[in-house]
Amino acid sequence: MTPNDSMTPTVALASIMSIRMLGLFMIFPVFALYAQNLPGATPLLIGLAIGIYGLTQAILQIPFGILSDRFGRKPIIYIGLFIFALGSVIAAMSTSMFGIILGRALQGCGAIASTVLALTADLSPEEHRTKAMAILGMSIGASFILALIAGPLLYRWIDVPGIFWLTAVFALAGIIILHFRVPQPHSFQREPVRFQTVLQNSQLLRLNIGILVLHLLMTSLFVVLPIALINIQLDAAHHWQVYLSVLIASVIAMVPFIIIAEKYRRLKIVFVGAIVVLGLSELGLSYLANSFIGIIIMLFFFFTAVNFLESSLPSLISKIAPADNRGAAMGVYSSSQFFGAFLGGLFGGWLHQHYSIETVFAFCATLTVVWLMLAVNMQNPP
Repeated sequence: MTPNDSMTPTVALASIMSIRMLGLFMIFPVFALYAQNLPGATPLLIGLAIGIYGLTQAILQIPFGILSDRFGRKPIIYIGLFIFALGSVIAAMSTSMFGIILGRALQGCGAIASTVLALTADLSPEEHRTKAMAILGMSIGASFILALIAGPLLYRWIDVPGIFWLTAVFALAGIIILHFRVPQPHSFQREPVRFQTVLQNSQLLRLNIGILVLHLLMTSLFVVLPIALINIQLDAAHHWQVYLSVLIASVIAMVPFIIIAEKYRRLKIVFVGAIVVLGLSELGLSYLANSFIGIIIMLFFFFTAVNFLESSLPSLISKIAPADNRGAAMGVYSSSQFFGAFLGGLFGGWLHQHYSIETVFAFCATLTVVWLMLAVNMQNPP
C-alpha cells in the first residue's frame, strides 16, 4: 500500500468529522442574535442552547468509544450520524428556546468523535498515524474557520432554522461517505477494556483537562462576542468579514509555530507558549470589549493559539493512548472536549446574565492559568 492509499480513509473520515462539526459550529456566530427574538429567551438559556450538545456528547463519548472497541467502529458511526441528523431536524422545526435546546441535546447524542478518532488510528499505519491525526485535527479546525464565515452569510439567506436543516443534510452526506469511502478495519483480537488505566494516566489527564478548557473558552466566547460586536455598532451582516480577516491571519501566523514544534522538536515549548497567548488574549478582550480595533487584535491572538492547540492535541493523545484501549482513551478525550463546550455555554450565559461581557472574558483568562500550571509539568511527547 502506498502512502497515498493509506491516507485515503483518513481523508474520508476527516471529511465526515469536518462537515458534522461545520453544522454544529455554524450557529455559533449567529445564534445569540437570533435567539433574542424567541419567547422566553434569556442569556442563560441562549448559552445553554449553544452548549447543551456538549453535555450529551460528554456523557456518551466514552460509552460509544467502548462499544466501538467491542462491536466495531463503523456501526457506531452510522448510528451516531443518524441521531445527529434527527436532532438537527427537531431544532430546525422548533420555534421556542426549549425546542431548540432539545434538538441541540439530541445532536450531541450522536457522539461519534471518539470512534472516528479511533477508526482513523486503526486504519493508519504506525509511520503515518501522527500525520493522520494531524489531518483530522486540522480538518476540524478548518470546519470551525469556515463555519464562522459561512454562519453569518447563511443567517442572512436561510436564517438559523435553515442552518439546522443544512446540518441534517450534512449528517446524511456523512453516512454516504462512510459507506462508500471508508473500509472496514482488519479484525483483530481485542483485549478487555482497561478503562481505569486510561483514567489514571496523568499525561492523558493533563491533555483532557486542556481540551476541556480550550472548548470552554471557545464556546463562552461566542455566547457574548456577537453581542459585543453589535454593541460597537457593527451590523450582524458584516460579522463574517471580521471572522474571515482574523482567521486567515491567524492560520498564516500559526504555520511557523507548527514547523518549530514538529520539525525542530519543540512541541512542549510552543504548546505552553500558545496557552500563555490564549490567556493574554482573553485578558485583553476583558479590557477592550468596547473597542473595535482591540477586539480584532485580541481575536487574532486568540485564534492563532486556538488553531495550534486544536491541531496538536489529537496527535498528542494518539501518541500517549494505549493501542488496545485507544477507543476508550479517545472517548475520555472527546468527553472532556464536549463537556468543556457545555460548561462554556452555561458559564458564559450565566456570567453574562448576572454580570457583564467583560466578566466572561476575565473568567476565561483565569482558567488558562490553571491549564498553564498543568502544561508546564507535562512530559515531552515521544
